[in-house]
Amino acid sequence: MFAFFLSSGLFLGWSLGANDASNVFGTAVGSRMIRFKTAAICCSIFIILGAVLSGAGASHTLSKLGSVNALGGAFIVAFAAALSVYLMTRLRFPVSTSQAIVGAIIGWNIFSGSVTDTNSLTKIVLTWVACPALAAVFAIILYKIVVFIIHHFNIHMFRLDSMTRWGLFLVGAFGSYSLGANNIANVMGVFIPVSPFTDISIFGVFDLSSAQQLFFLGGVAIAVGVLTYSRRVMETVGEGIMKLSPVAAFAVVSAHSLVLFLFASQGLERFLTSHGLPAIPLVPVSSSQAIVGAVIGIGLLKGGRGIRWRTLGGITSGWVITPIIAGIFSLFLLFFLQNIFQQ
Repeated sequence: MFAFFLSSGLFLGWSLGANDASNVFGTAVGSRMIRFKTAAICCSIFIILGAVLSGAGASHTLSKLGSVNALGGAFIVAFAAALSVYLMTRLRFPVSTSQAIVGAIIGWNIFSGSVTDTNSLTKIVLTWVACPALAAVFAIILYKIVVFIIHHFNIHMFRLDSMTRWGLFLVGAFGSYSLGANNIANVMGVFIPVSPFTDISIFGVFDLSSAQQLFFLGGVAIAVGVLTYSRRVMETVGEGIMKLSPVAAFAVVSAHSLVLFLFASQGLERFLTSHGLPAIPLVPVSSSQAIVGAVIGIGLLKGGRGIRWRTLGGITSGWVITPIIAGIFSLFLLFFLQNIFQQ
């Protein structure tokens, strides 16, 4: 029975992979620097690694938002988020999976009478503003650094082309790892309280907790989404907002990857707190918002003339609509599940 209920989480993982892989490799594929097949395979491998090895951090904040303590509820929450993400993906908009799952959890809280933790909700919503802004700043700084290095060392055009391809591949791998680490909480976080798995040891060398086993299954689902359905949105992100040079694409993906990593790194959090510094909140931020913020940062640096504002308007409107749609889906489906199937 758990396998059936988990299917909605796997569907959400597939939807995330179909949508958010574009944020990691969309600019590289859109600028024709990396083939789609190469990008998809690399992205899939590192998403799974990031989910299993570093996925625990962001899941804690999401679990505080609302405790989905019923298996049927976890199924509906994940399904409502997945359905909203899938519909937006069909419209070719890089929608936020983070916003979808938050909307669906709030729908559960309203239906079940559970208390929504306003502190966690405030923290998450603030990152929706901070994430694209931070990515834009990082992209501008990184772009200026890279351009300075190119001009200072007078790198030959052919060598620059080769270096840029490898750079895009490496930051894409890092971005995929960060995506898995940060966003696996969106996919499997609601199932952690109701998971039937127990901690296991593999060959006496690797220990996998119950949560890590869930994260592995979710990571595989994301990878399947990358491999089967991510090309459509890659075209929107890679070319739809504005045309990017390969060097600008490198800065954009690097900025996006850094932002996701910062909001998922437990090691960085421990380092900051141990030195008396304010810690960066561990929350599942929007990969789509990070990449769009980074692209806009490059566009503003170049005067803003190349930005396709109509496409950007459609994307941002999708960010506003997504949590509302997910919350409505969650409420409706929970009512249906309780009254029709008596769950």
